[in-house]
Amino acid sequence: MTTVKDGMQDLLSFINQTDDARELKRALAVKLTLQGTVQAEIMNLLQVTSGFISKWKGVYERLGATGLKLGYQGSSGYLSEAQQQAVLEWLRQKDSWQLEELQRHLWQQYQVEFRSRQSYYDLMARAGLSWKKSQTVNPKRDEAAVGAKKSKSSGFSSGIARH
Repeated sequence: MTTVKDGMQDLLSFINQTDDARELKRALAVKLTLQGTVQAEIMNLLQVTSGFISKWKGVYERLGATGLKLGYQGSSGYLSEAQQQAVLEWLRQKDSWQLEELQRHLWQQYQVEFRSRQSYYDLMARAGLSWKKSQTVNPKRDEAAVGAKKSKSSGFSSGIARH
């Protein structure tokens, strides 16, 4: 049977080890309650509701300090690390790609379709590719002005003699 003193030690250890502010707030609410702090003071101090305090005190009483941990730890990626490396190698085979090619490849090889285009862009960036739209011709380029500048500079350079 766990004594209150053992439980408090477990809670203090949890408080000192957690890196997550949400877990810390839960643990502090429980600790202050167990120490006899008035609920109104806890609400004001931690900026929480009475329901928050009651919920986490109850969780702590049932599960101990581990019950105060976040339940959601994030989702796993769609591609394993080995699959990501294979895709990066595949991307590095050419100098340029179209986003649709990458989307098609990921679906055909791995049945993966990202919700956000940013995920595709991130893969391309990791492969050293730019996903920016390129233009083959500068739309502001004036061919006549470029030709005149070339002829002017070539005439100038031909007048210089080497010694």
